[in-house]
Amino acid sequence: MLPGQMMVRPLAIPDIIDYAAEVHADDGLATAMPDGEVRFITYARSRERIARLASVLLSLGIGPGDRVATLAWNTFRHFEIYYATAGIGAVCHTINPRLPVEQIDYIMRHAGDSLLLFDSDLSHLVASIPLIAEGQIALVELADAGETGETLSYEALLADHEPLETWLPVPETAASGLCYTSGTTGHPKGALYSHRSTVLFALTNIASRISTCPLGGKFMPAVPMFHVNAWGMPYIAPLGGNGLVLPGNRLDGDSLFALMDRERVYCGLGVPTIWHGLLAAMERNGRKPEGLQEIIVGGSAASGKMIASFQEVYGVNVHHAWGMTEMSPTGTTGILKPGERELDDAARDRLQLSQGRRLFGVEMKIAGEDGTDLPKDGQTAGELKVRGNSVIASYFNNESADEAAFDDDGWFRTGDRARIGPDGRLMLVDRIKDLIKSGGEWISSIDMEEAAMRHPQVASCAAIGIADEKWGERPILLVVAQDDATFDMESLRTLLAGSLAKWQMPDEIVLQDSLPMNANGKVSKRELREKFAGRR
Repeated sequence: MLPGQMMVRPLAIPDIIDYAAEVHADDGLATAMPDGEVRFITYARSRERIARLASVLLSLGIGPGDRVATLAWNTFRHFEIYYATAGIGAVCHTINPRLPVEQIDYIMRHAGDSLLLFDSDLSHLVASIPLIAEGQIALVELADAGETGETLSYEALLADHEPLETWLPVPETAASGLCYTSGTTGHPKGALYSHRSTVLFALTNIASRISTCPLGGKFMPAVPMFHVNAWGMPYIAPLGGNGLVLPGNRLDGDSLFALMDRERVYCGLGVPTIWHGLLAAMERNGRKPEGLQEIIVGGSAASGKMIASFQEVYGVNVHHAWGMTEMSPTGTTGILKPGERELDDAARDRLQLSQGRRLFGVEMKIAGEDGTDLPKDGQTAGELKVRGNSVIASYFNNESADEAAFDDDGWFRTGDRARIGPDGRLMLVDRIKDLIKSGGEWISSIDMEEAAMRHPQVASCAAIGIADEKWGERPILLVVAQDDATFDMESLRTLLAGSLAKWQMPDEIVLQDSLPMNANGKVSKRELREKFAGRR
């Protein structure tokens, strides 16, 4: 083998902000502050502040490999922590403040955090964490000078320190970020990202066209920065020459509408729950936010009804992206090619309801129950497995979880049942744990929910399986109606009968005031299964 004669330079996260500060110096971050102000900071100015924060972290005793925790919303300060930790070889550990205190305490102990940076409105949560009460972790409040009590002030610290002159050299395989899964059985599991995996992830998303956003256009990640690094947007946007609009902790529809409108956001990213709220705000205003052209949906599937509302009423294109915490997280993009946009409505809808095509560098396959590979014909369903440069090779400090998570060849088992087309298009059938097995045959909760959401009086719904002595499991459908008093149950059954086989029909349709949500804004089917266990 003849070796190449090219330079070998490590892939490093700080190179992204260095590049953005030079090439896209006037672009940057607009943040909605708690007092209603929208504060803008350029990438050039942010880079200087990041270098100051790196000096602060070193002065606090943080070094290579140390875990720096955050309990914070989507703000320019949180963005700066991402890069400052990377600049000294430390690890940014983002924590979801919506988790139970006991789970946060477990995660921080398991991660071995040395420092916590937190937003002021989360002070009461921070004080309630046992590990914090024990005084084992230093605290920095993400606030202006003079706005904190006994806690160190972020802005005061930055003012007292000179910028770090050069980033500390670290190998590209060094850890850079730590995110924990949620909504799983047992304790959350940690995915430990590297500089190499993160830079490749950002490049892959740009090259594979995760968005149609042009150079200079603005992204608004309504997905929190504590949820798999806001789907990687703090890295993708500055590298791709795009601005970031950060909503802080205000994720209600009216606040999002106003911020998007003011900043002329081109593309928003978030879970369906967020976009239902924005749609309602758009209906109240009688228009879309100025400049909005695209919505990317992840976390769970968007209904055909929601997609149609955005596209047909307001001219905003919607597409899915799919991934997992263990994948950094994105694995597919659902942008339609020009020819696909010209298909008839039914064919185009089928493509838009899929999870899209795989990104470059992400390999996917499906396997049968015996582990054998199944054909990528768009029809055959099996267990979805993935591998790639931005997919975990093991969980952080959790060997017992690795045994079930990887097959003998090192492919990661996603826990999804899916079909894959010849063009790499992914069509999720269901989470394996959410599939309903009735009389030996599988019923997809996703298919049932999508059919139900076509009913004009259904606001949201969830299909679950409950134990049945004869069939093993039988489905029930839980529905939140627009108006319980006028809800037409028979018309919903008729609608379902047009999409489902007789044996797939729910045995019961139960009206609910609301559906329980997990910490990431997804319907918690685990809670629903527990609530309705033994109903039959």
